Amino acid sequence: MAEIPTYKGTVHPGQCDHMGHMNVLWYTAKFDEASWAFLSALGIHSTYLRDAGRRMAAVKQTISYMTEVFTGDAITVATSLTYLGVTSLRFRHHMYRDCAADPVAVSELVAVHLDVATRRGCEFPPALRSKMYSLLERAPPAAIAVSTVGGAA
Repeated sequence: MAEIPTYKGTVHPGQCDHMGHMNVLWYTAKFDEASWAFLSALGIHSTYLRDAGRRMAAVKQTISYMTEVFTGDAITVATSLTYLGVTSLRFRHHMYRDCAADPVAVSELVAVHLDVATRRGCEFPPALRSKMYSLLERAPPAAIAVSTVGGAA
C-alpha cells in the first residue's frame, strides 16, 4: 500500500522557535492531525467510535527529525499502515516539504483499539479489519530476509 496524504498545511511564524524553525510542538500537532485523518480513512472515524463505544489510544510515538522547516514552507504528511494486530495497529507518517522528495520528519505510532466500558483493548470488528488489511503496507518478497545467528539456519 502506498502512502496516502493525511495532512497539508503551511508553517506559520507563531509555530517557529527562537532559532527560526518550526518548534517540535508543531511537528507533534501536525502529526496528530494526520493521525486522525488516517484513522478516519481506515474507518475509525468519530461516528464509529461513538456508536461502537470504542476509543483509540496512542501508546507509543517516536519522531525522527531530518531537517528543519521554516515560516512559509508548505508541508504534506503522507501515512501508511505498517502493522495490523488483533487489538492494535502501527502506522508511519512521513512529513515532506512540498516539492521535495526526502522527508523532513518521520513519526511512527502504535495505537490500541479500546472498549469504553472495560477500558481494555478489544478486537477490531471483521468489516473494519478487512478494510484495514487492504491498506496494509507489505514488504516485497525480495526484501524478506532470514536472519541467522552464529551461521546456523
